[in-house]
Amino acid sequence: MWFFTACDSTRIFEDNQAIENSIWNANKPVVFGVDIDDTLTAFNFYMNIRHAEAYPFSNLYVFLNTKFPNGQMARDTVELMLQNPDGKWGGSGLGDIWDHQIRFKQNLHFPMKGHYEFSVIQAMQMENLPAIMEVGLRIERFEKN
Repeated sequence: MWFFTACDSTRIFEDNQAIENSIWNANKPVVFGVDIDDTLTAFNFYMNIRHAEAYPFSNLYVFLNTKFPNGQMARDTVELMLQNPDGKWGGSGLGDIWDHQIRFKQNLHFPMKGHYEFSVIQAMQMENLPAIMEVGLRIERFEKN
């Protein structure tokens, strides 16, 4: 169970999906559908990653494809740093499993109301990426500190 899923008032969406056999194929996107009815509030976006200790890289590149309610598409390339500069895993670990929640967009507004589809595709230049157990997306209201 994800440690991030505790009930909170800022979260509007969060879903985590298991990767079959913990091998993320570059041709198998992880897809999330989100209905948005608020274009005035700003939001933060987070990527949730669960991986095994055996993950062979310090980072994870992903493509985030966004399909807007009007059918238009956009693509972002996102680098998720999983290790600290000292070589230790970031996030939270239990045994040989590591959980990360990494903010990759901050203070953004949805341009229109309706159904959005977000597809996350691993972009690590290898067809089968080992030791990735789950991929998730979290969207929460932006709050100024």
